[in-house]
Parts: sequence; C-alpha cells; structure tokens
Amino acid sequence: MKYVLITGANGQLGLTFKDLVTNNDEYTFVFKTKTELDITNLESIKKTFAETKFDYCINCAAYTNVEQAEQTPEKAYQVNAAGVKNLAKLCELNQCILIHISTDYVFDGEKQTPYTINDIPNPINEYGKSKLLGEHYIQQIMSRYVIIRASWLYSKKHGKNFYRTILAKALAGEDLKVTDTQIGSPTHTESLVQFILKDIFQRQKPYSLHHFCDAKPMTWFGFAYNILVENNLNSKVNLVKYNKYSTFAQRPKYSVLEINKKQALECK
Repeated sequence: MKYVLITGANGQLGLTFKDLVTNNDEYTFVFKTKTELDITNLESIKKTFAETKFDYCINCAAYTNVEQAEQTPEKAYQVNAAGVKNLAKLCELNQCILIHISTDYVFDGEKQTPYTINDIPNPINEYGKSKLLGEHYIQQIMSRYVIIRASWLYSKKHGKNFYRTILAKALAGEDLKVTDTQIGSPTHTESLVQFILKDIFQRQKPYSLHHFCDAKPMTWFGFAYNILVENNLNSKVNLVKYNKYSTFAQRPKYSVLEINKKQALECK
C-alpha cells in the first residue's frame, strides 16, 4: 500500500483529484486543505508527516492570483516559494516523492514556438517569479521529485477560473469583451490529473521536469468562443475582441508548452 498526500485539497485541482481518484489496494489518497495543512507553516507539515508515512506528495497548494501577486508579492512568495521550500525539506527528510505543479508563466512569452523544458525561464510578473523560485528550491533540496508546468489551468466544476467566469456571464446574458493578444493552451484539470495518475504513477516517469497542456493553442478570445459553442450559447451572447484590455501584471504574449506527440494525441 502506498500513501499519497494531496495538499491544497479545496482548490480546483485538488477537488478534481477528489472527483477522479479512489482508494484501492495499491494507493490510499489523503486530502489536506489549507486549514488542515498550511505549507507556509513548517510545524504543520511536520505534524502531517508524523501521522502518516507518505510515498508521494502531490502539491496542489498555490497562490494563483496573478494580479494581486503584483501588488502584494509577499503573499505569492510565501506560498509559491517559501511554502514549497518547506514541503521539499519535509518530503526529502521523509523519503517522499514530491510531484509539484508549476506554470507556463515562468516564461516571458517572447518566443513564437512552444516552450521546451530546455528553454531558459524568464518570468515577467511576480507570480511567475514566485513559482520559478519554488521550482529552484525543489531542485536544490530534493533528489526525487517531478515538477510539472501546466498551462492556463481550468476546471468546469470547481473554483474561480476563466471557463466558469465566461459561462456564468454568458448565462446571465452579459456582453463579453475578451482579449486576443495572448496565446496559450487552456488545460482542463481532469487532463492534468489523468496525466499524473497514468504517466507519473503507472509509467514511472523519471524524476525531472515535465511540460503538460491540452493540445490546442488559442487566444483568450478563442477560448471564450469555444466555451460558448460547447454550451450552445454562441448565438445568444455578444462576444467581441477587446484589445484595450489591460492588467496590472504583465502576462506572456505566448506561453504554449511543448508536449510530446503521444501526449498531444491523448489530450485531443
């Protein structure tokens, strides 16, 4: 029996794990919310590891408010960097393999072809910088880990994200103004969970860095249009391109991640 700790259990990714995994003869999944396990508190992590001998830890805990991170960066660094450092220390001490979720925002967006794991990160906002520092802490501290950079993550069921926001506004009959100045690959949390469960666990991927996203790059405008079509709302809602949309935080103009061909076929 192997025990798997999942942090950030109330976030959209943690809740998707809850939806899709079941305890069986091989794995027992233990879900911890921020209240039950605060990764910024070393003693909280020590207590959790004292209770159970974990074989894996899937870190879904993250500070993901890109705009707020720019204005109060200390909050982002506390969770995405210092908290990850705490978790890495305790995982290494307890011989637990850490599977950590990072982001495409570690790149500056100046490239015009998909980013590979060999491309040098250069984040242009505080959120991306905090996530990259978390990656560095893991690589410095741990011998057994998997870092997965994911792109434009969303759940259809859980959390506050682009998909659910667009759908809610469309159902309320609101006009939608969406930018088409950024290109990325919207990635369903279910796809990422399946990748972790199948590729990381079953196929025993080597300890290293991976990129993961759903296969089709698009703009935020294109994503919004697809959401409307999927929910039969495209003829009922006024969707327009709005290129004057501005944010406090700089965002990569292009942050598509390169994935292998087999992965791309499985994600279509």
